[in-house]
Amino acid sequence: MANPTDPRRELANTYFVQDRSNQDEMTRLRIQDQMLTTGMGGVLPEQVDPTQLRRVLDVGCGTGGWLIETAKQYPEIQVLIGVDASRKMVEWARQQAEEQGVSDRVEFHVMDALLILAFPNNYFDLVNQRCAGSWIRTWEWPKLLDEYQRVSRTRGTIRVTEPAILHESNSPALTGLFEMFQCAMHRSGHLFEEDTTGIIAHLPDLLTRYGIQNVQSKAYTLEYLAGTAAGEAYYQDMMHAFRNIRPFLQQWGCLAENYETMYQHFLQEGQQPDFRATWELLTVWGTSQYREGIRRE
Repeated sequence: MANPTDPRRELANTYFVQDRSNQDEMTRLRIQDQMLTTGMGGVLPEQVDPTQLRRVLDVGCGTGGWLIETAKQYPEIQVLIGVDASRKMVEWARQQAEEQGVSDRVEFHVMDALLILAFPNNYFDLVNQRCAGSWIRTWEWPKLLDEYQRVSRTRGTIRVTEPAILHESNSPALTGLFEMFQCAMHRSGHLFEEDTTGIIAHLPDLLTRYGIQNVQSKAYTLEYLAGTAAGEAYYQDMMHAFRNIRPFLQQWGCLAENYETMYQHFLQEGQQPDFRATWELLTVWGTSQYREGIRRE
């Protein structure tokens, strides 16, 4: 059914970590995947009855954690497909699906969603996207949302979850690191404006403007405290993240001269017994009204 791009070559990368074979980034994504799913209360906490779903697509699936957990939580779903532009990520995800006993229903493909989703029209009951602002630039949203609607059945669900850029914390160093990140995200075209809500403030309007109906949203505030499992996962996520995105910050002229000092300070501050941080996310979803043969401008 799917016709993924040539697995022997990968196209230009828009993700903020350019090295797709970066093992450290794969580790980080596995940590973050589980951390977000747990913090948000499950894989589809705002959906009324996920047991009615039969075919699910996860775009920018990374190491596959969300899709595999969805398969385990909802055995009624017959087909679950994840796509990602990174061959390394897809290979890892396939291995995990096999090890966790869901490979009979879960499949992963190397595919660049910014080009085309190689699936039939009107196929999926739900199309999911999470934290894809890391690879979507502002001008790419219209085509991507159109593709989501094309491959989803009429009245199928389009679901998008994105985070705020800045995190609130009592670590001055972490705040400084995030300010550099926000700068680079804006200059590289991933944010509509240089603000912590540079993506999430636009999500409801984006979905509505490009044809998705009955748009709803749910905000999440995830809290991370030292001495807890969630707090340790968050620390590991940030430790890997700001090591891996340093080239991205430098590329866009947002890397401060004292970056390494600031990073080392965060490693110390994040291990203090009173460390705390919060992270805002927004899930926006609606129903597809796609009709075969009609393309939106």
